[in-house]
This record gives sequence, structure tokens and C-alpha cells, in this order.
Amino acid sequence: MLRLHYSPSNASMAPHIVLHELGVPFELAFVDRDRNEQRSPEYLRLNRNGTIPVLVDGDTVLHETAAILVHLADTHPEARLAPALGTPERGRFYTAMFWLSNTLQATLMSFYYPERWTDDGQAAAVEAVKRQAQRRTGQQLDVLEAEVQARGGPWVLGADFTVADPLAFMLCRWTRNFDPAVAAPARTRPGLRDWLTRVLARPSVQRVLADEKLPQPWI
Repeated sequence: MLRLHYSPSNASMAPHIVLHELGVPFELAFVDRDRNEQRSPEYLRLNRNGTIPVLVDGDTVLHETAAILVHLADTHPEARLAPALGTPERGRFYTAMFWLSNTLQATLMSFYYPERWTDDGQAAAVEAVKRQAQRRTGQQLDVLEAEVQARGGPWVLGADFTVADPLAFMLCRWTRNFDPAVAAPARTRPGLRDWLTRVLARPSVQRVLADEKLPQPWI
């Protein structure tokens, strides 16, 4: 049985949504970040980076959210959560997944963990990194909105819901408490707001919000 190591509202949210989309049996393994369980010897045997999530699929152990999502889509082709291999649509899918994980998610990590890019005790530098990361995220959200509008919806890549939608939804959700004076949250952009509302309404997303006991605002 599939087993997802997760923590509420973390990068495990997108795979959690996809598991419900698939409707397959799976187990959740809670990783208590308050107790630093992601750095425990047991967890590091699964993922030496000590990051969340990890998906165990039989003898296959995966980490990195986007990799997990593509794996789930490819091992459950009947769900049609990714375009067919070798098609132009598949190429656009890869572009979206890599951009979301390597660009937007990476910038958000700078916002949430600015101390990783500064020396100890450099409070002003921490704030500068965080502020610049928020500004940069705002610019990237503008790009994402333009792409969504260009595709014509209703989903990130156009007509079909794919695993790119939960990934983008999760990342946009992480902007919900942004300071509008620096860069506005994703939900304030009309094109993204409509798409976020559609994703939020999916039963899989509502199930995850309940499973992870996440308070509002959800987006």
C-alpha cells in the first residue's frame, strides 16, 4: 500500500490531494516537525535530506514533491492526471512541473526560511531576503496568471486537470498571508482567483483540508 509521510500544510499537501484524486488505498504517516522527526534516524533512512514529503510505493521510495506527483500520475494512467508520453502536451506538462518546483517553490522557500541565506544573527539581512523573496514571488505569480489565462482554463494546463493543479494550488496557498504592500497574495489576481476557487471546490481538496485540520483562510 502507498504510504505518504506528511506534515499538515507542508509540501506533502499536493501528493495528499492526488492520492484522494486517485481513490486508491493509502496510509498517512505523520511527521511531527515540532519534534524534528524529519531529522530522526528512521526518517533519514528514507530521505537523507530530511525534507517532507516521502512516498513509499512498495520497494520504491521517493522524495521531492514534483517527482512524487509525476510518479503517481504515471503509475495510475487510468486517472489521466498527466498528458500522454511523447506528446506536445507532455512537454508543456514537464515545463510547468519544473517551473513550479524549481522556480516558484524555490523562491517561496527563501521567503519562509530566509535565515538559510544569511549569517547567524543578521536580523536585517533576514528581513531583506524575506522581502525580496516576496517581491520575486509576486512577479512569478504574474507569470503564472498569464499562463493560466493564455491556456483558457479551466485548469493550469488548459482543459484537463493534472497533477500540476494541486502543486500550483499548494504553492499559491502559501502566499495567503503575504503583505499586500510588498506583493499581493495569489487569490487577489482575477485569473488565479477563479482557478483557485475551482481547485478548492474539488472533493479531494476538501478532504485534505479536513484530514490535515487546516484553518481558514484556505487560499
